[in-house]
Amino acid sequence: MAKPILRAEHCARIHAASLDVLEKVGVRIDDAAILALLKRNGARAGAAADTVSIPRELVVDCLASCPPTARFSDRRGNAKELGAGGGSVFWTGNALYMAQGKTRRELLSQDLAALTRVADACPEIDGMVGTSVADFPPPARDVAGFRVMATHTSKHLRPCTFTPEGASAMVEMGQVLAGGVSLAERPLLSFGYSIVSPLHWTSGGLGSMRNTAGHGLPFMINSEPMGGGSAPVTLAGCLVLANADVLSGIVIAQLLERGRPVIYNAGFAHVLDMSTAVALTGAPENALLQSAGADLAHFHNLPSASWMSTESMVADAQAASETMITGLAHAANGVNIVWGAGNLESTLCMSAEKLVIDDEIVGAIRRYVRGIEINDETLALDLIQELGHSPDYLWNEHTLEHFQREIRHSHLAVRCKREAWEHQGSRAWDERAAQRVREILAQVPVPQVTPEQERELTRIVDRHLAALRA
Repeated sequence: MAKPILRAEHCARIHAASLDVLEKVGVRIDDAAILALLKRNGARAGAAADTVSIPRELVVDCLASCPPTARFSDRRGNAKELGAGGGSVFWTGNALYMAQGKTRRELLSQDLAALTRVADACPEIDGMVGTSVADFPPPARDVAGFRVMATHTSKHLRPCTFTPEGASAMVEMGQVLAGGVSLAERPLLSFGYSIVSPLHWTSGGLGSMRNTAGHGLPFMINSEPMGGGSAPVTLAGCLVLANADVLSGIVIAQLLERGRPVIYNAGFAHVLDMSTAVALTGAPENALLQSAGADLAHFHNLPSASWMSTESMVADAQAASETMITGLAHAANGVNIVWGAGNLESTLCMSAEKLVIDDEIVGAIRRYVRGIEINDETLALDLIQELGHSPDYLWNEHTLEHFQREIRHSHLAVRCKREAWEHQGSRAWDERAAQRVREILAQVPVPQVTPEQERELTRIVDRHLAALRA
């Protein structure tokens, strides 16, 4: 693992400053019931009617009730327990648009189906994140998209929630997919929401947190401060605000469901490019902030999250380099959940070609983070002495036994002589990625739900749509 960005004393100092912010500035709460809940548990009325001051004693109490790990399942019988030092998983990103060459268009259900099928075929991608599907009314896009994802992958599902009612519907759909097993036992979906920085919880976020409580499902609490815009431009000041944002959400989540697994996510932090006014996601400052967020999560003994992203509009060299620097920095620093595979244009777009490229990037990141194994077998001293000055290691049994684990095979990168590359069509990396996408989508889709589950999921979506029209 890489050297931490923040030492323990740095984390303690940031945390102390954040506690001062929660006590002296307070948090805006757009939900009367949550506001009352906070006050019953020791929060004090703030300067405005919709704000509360959160005392440090309440923060400490709620942090103490958080599990140190969160469990994530898929429908293939696999589960991963994530926490400080517990390894990294990689998820796709969410978006509003679908990249198409150098242009973009609204992302439709058929696009989400294709993206999900590609993600399901990518061995390094662990989970599918929901998007906004434009062929449904905005309040129903989360529920409709969840059905599409569930139909085309059995990997972990992380829907994006657009309404509290949609959150309830997706919990019900998760129970259908779990097949009679409790979601606490098989958390095949998880939820999350972003506070509006600085320090403002909307009714949608609070309603989603409340409507998904009671099932033991992990909840990712996101802060998205913008250094130089909605947060201090100094990275340390940005972290003070991000930590306060996330802590406020942890308090609310624990008051709604004591012991609920929460994911500490200061890793969606932006910085504002002062020459273009674009909120950056793939800059080195993002890598620093998001890796530091993992250090703060470790300080709190909680699982962490971040994103790897790019400002590029197409799946080009910029996109690959920015995704690599952010993804590698986060995984090397112990971020547990890194999402954003397939994202372009500051997370506004998804690209199937970029998703395939990111699958390769993630594989390389995982090989780097795994490092070098040192033991008698890998040191190979007996073999070195046996062969002496002979270079004939290729046909040796030791090579045959170890090469697949030691040297990662790439399915996408060019690793041949020029003559072979030219014979194969002289295709660049993005062109090879496009070919891989075509190959995946040319295959006959394998149903990921039973006919009975499909009927139940459709019934829930139709009921949700009818309620919205009423």
